[in-house]
Amino acid sequence: MSQSPTSPTYDDVLSAAARIAPRAHRTPVLRSRRINEIVGADVVFKCENFQRMGAFKFRGAFNALSRFTPEQRRSGVITYSSGNHAQAIALAARLLDIPATIIMPHDAPASKVAATEGYGGKIIRYDRYTGHREEIGRALAADRGLTLIPPYDHPDVIAGQGTAAKELFDEAGDLDALFVPLGGGGLLSGTALSARALSPGCALYGVEPEAGDDGRRSLRQGSIVQIDTPKTIADGAQTQRLGTHTFEIIRREVDDIVTATDADLVDAMKLFGSAMKIVVEPTGCLGLAAVRGLAAQLGGKRVGVIVSGGNVDLDRYASLLAS
Repeated sequence: MSQSPTSPTYDDVLSAAARIAPRAHRTPVLRSRRINEIVGADVVFKCENFQRMGAFKFRGAFNALSRFTPEQRRSGVITYSSGNHAQAIALAARLLDIPATIIMPHDAPASKVAATEGYGGKIIRYDRYTGHREEIGRALAADRGLTLIPPYDHPDVIAGQGTAAKELFDEAGDLDALFVPLGGGGLLSGTALSARALSPGCALYGVEPEAGDDGRRSLRQGSIVQIDTPKTIADGAQTQRLGTHTFEIIRREVDDIVTATDADLVDAMKLFGSAMKIVVEPTGCLGLAAVRGLAAQLGGKRVGVIVSGGNVDLDRYASLLAS
């Protein structure tokens, strides 16, 4: 069930910011002289890899769960996620003393599974290439009396995710362009609410893996396009479709959606590590990868990039850097 049945607005982002402030980190906004030289622009990075549980997802999860009624808190929450939303729900639920059930794919990164269990989440596994996590989630929610909080298509989740961009604009001021990783659209749609309120002239771009360009196709077609689960190293963006709530906002407010190859993401991971000394997961590299690819169009501009997370198995991280 949803606590906010209507499409969220910037006022909801403001309410979410106040709600999560005592628990969420205000993550740093960083710059790199080397990256500015490569791109030929002034690039600012909102580093959500320093957020609690290592990704922006904590914002939306905590905002959604903090709005539960006493009865919902007693009964518990259920969600489905490949990793970051799973960890976010598990951590937020622990902080709020809410039982949490998490549906995760068999091939979810081991570090994300371990972290989710460490936060107290009860995990149910499924095959992402043959199973349908939404159907499993709805069935279990109905059977067990749980409240389903999906990873992105929920007004409270969207409003919570929009707080990252709010903080970025509060600190960096107006931007000419802003690049945001795109999976199901929670971060991008929430960012759009903040961008249009705080920097109306900012060009807003979603960035998704080339193998999973359902968002770009949806924006061009004017309706939601569903694809097979894409095979990409950006596991946080292995979604099949945008959400109803997220697409409504994206279609209205986003200027364009671009893509990046897995090779681009590896190059961006290496650049983050060498130039900024930070660990960023492949999905979190989508924005930088796009900015590098569009450098010719961005020269001399003030450009924002949301770095969505840093949760990556260290063995996998090392192998990707060595490739």
